[in-house]
Amino acid sequence: MPARAVNPANQLDLLFDAYQVRERISAKSRSIRVEVVSSSEVVLVIPRFVSRQVARDFLRSREDWIRQKIAEWKLRDARDARCGPSPQLRWDGHDLLPLRDQPTALKVIPAQVRAPMLRIEPGTLSLFCPPNVLSHPGKLTKLLRDALKKEAYNDAQRLMTEEAARLGVTFDGPRIADQKTLWGSCAPSGLISLSWRLVLTPPLVFRYVVIHELCHRVHLDHSDRFWALVGRQMPDFEQHRRWLREHGQRLHWYLSG
Repeated sequence: MPARAVNPANQLDLLFDAYQVRERISAKSRSIRVEVVSSSEVVLVIPRFVSRQVARDFLRSREDWIRQKIAEWKLRDARDARCGPSPQLRWDGHDLLPLRDQPTALKVIPAQVRAPMLRIEPGTLSLFCPPNVLSHPGKLTKLLRDALKKEAYNDAQRLMTEEAARLGVTFDGPRIADQKTLWGSCAPSGLISLSWRLVLTPPLVFRYVVIHELCHRVHLDHSDRFWALVGRQMPDFEQHRRWLREHGQRLHWYLSG
């Protein structure tokens, strides 16, 4: 899922501040739409029958609203930077993991069990494991990573079944792996692979990646037809794609190795 380059010709300056504004021509949209997708990017959706100048005038008329939304994004970004979980786990009972983008306390509990077991409760992850591994962080990392892979598989299977039926396609998988450069991929055979780390993202981001890969069952490329299909299946996909670009790299710091 490589990122698409932004055309410099599609960038605008608002009246007082410079923001990156990306224009998207839509054959389906019946009205001009402005989407603030981050603290630095605005998307201007232009119906095919509307001139670019009319759309840009509309954009400028929404400046106060845009400023408000950008301020909200900046507050959210500051909160995340201040309160977000640390990727470096200490295994001391005070760790947090962003399970489904929610800071979730991690408890490691000695237990006489044959195999490690993960219990998920609101705000808490409890990893029950044999006492002989508690002093081995590497083993704890593997136990937790394997447990989260199972969670990712369950989420992916549910989402893929739902979205494939809605799209009218078939698929093989999901194969859950730990890709370093891709969040997902779709082979010509129909096998879909997904990163287990998607279970750390907001649920709508996970859904976007599933939709993205399933749309490759129709168009095995990143053509305009492909992106139009993604947009039909998930009209606000751009903001979830943006989330991955802005926050995805941090997720690769968790449980690495």
